[in-house]
Amino acid sequence: MRFSVFLVGRSTGPHEDKPVMDALVEHAKQAEALGFDAVFMPDHHFTGYAPMSSDPFVFAAYLAGQLKRIHFGMSVTTVPLHHPVRFAERVNLLDQLTEGRLLVGIGSGTTPEEMIGFGVNYKEASAILQENLDLVLRLWNKEIEDEPISFETSHYKGAVVQRIVPTAYQRPFNRLMPVALRESSMQRAAEMGCPAFIPAFTPPVPASAEPFEHLSMYFNRYKQALLGAGHSQQVVDHCLSWTTHTYQCVHVAPTDEQAEEELQQILAAYNRAIQREHGFNKRAEKLSGVQLHPHPDCFSREWIKTWCLHGSPDTVAAELDKHRELGIGNVLMGFTNGPMTPERARLSEQSMSLFAREVMPRFQ
Repeated sequence: MRFSVFLVGRSTGPHEDKPVMDALVEHAKQAEALGFDAVFMPDHHFTGYAPMSSDPFVFAAYLAGQLKRIHFGMSVTTVPLHHPVRFAERVNLLDQLTEGRLLVGIGSGTTPEEMIGFGVNYKEASAILQENLDLVLRLWNKEIEDEPISFETSHYKGAVVQRIVPTAYQRPFNRLMPVALRESSMQRAAEMGCPAFIPAFTPPVPASAEPFEHLSMYFNRYKQALLGAGHSQQVVDHCLSWTTHTYQCVHVAPTDEQAEEELQQILAAYNRAIQREHGFNKRAEKLSGVQLHPHPDCFSREWIKTWCLHGSPDTVAAELDKHRELGIGNVLMGFTNGPMTPERARLSEQSMSLFAREVMPRFQ
């Protein structure tokens, strides 16, 4: 079973951008030193959610010059915001720079504010994802002697005459990770022979459902589709070993009581940050012609059970053992979610070190 670290920490203003990025560089170095399998970077814009997430490819390339063992992941790339030809090039380049240690989560996006900032219609995001991805796969398969690939999408028009340079380090390249929360995206991941990304953002519907039962449903649907797609055993093994479930907020402490107390401090700071951003979210929704559901109550037990993994090493290990029995290959964990204050950094280091020392060895 693999364990990965999510590089996220909020900047609450321009004066914090550089310190937060510096802290996340050190967090990534610590993750490699402690034996984690990968670091994942988000793709978000305008909010300060993670300052370097305005271009996670650049940030991953910077880290790749310093970290020589760990894998690099995107969690997740908002494909409708990227020119498809540029996306094809940048993924291949980063695959070369990391010598194949690359995993690229792909999705259609999360908020109208990010979409409208790039001139993309939020309502059309899923369709743009599909047309961009179809073109990217054609470009990756193009040989130099093939006829030019002409394209016209809802946003771009052009032709690629020779090939995408550089080529991918991995041949064939199968490190895309579609978000598998819809039947279509789950089927796409299985048919392409790609690992699935099964995040946990909001409590399942109905509210009476248990988050783990929800995860089991999505994972088993994906696994059955993958096994029925006719891939080689090597491809199946690769996909299952990297199929990823994520906890946005992970906090480990010596006792359950201490973990609960410190988690409440972390969530209080997180809640202040999202409340500050609420007015801007509503402005973007109005400009985009949509009205989304309000953010869930981050202090509710249902939301904490879905979004958070916290407790003593024994408690956390018991929860992760259910993931192992289910067959989840990789668990992505955010140890730094919320504003990156000195106290938050101290709690993050305590939590990640304790996890690496007392939880990870049970699963290796």
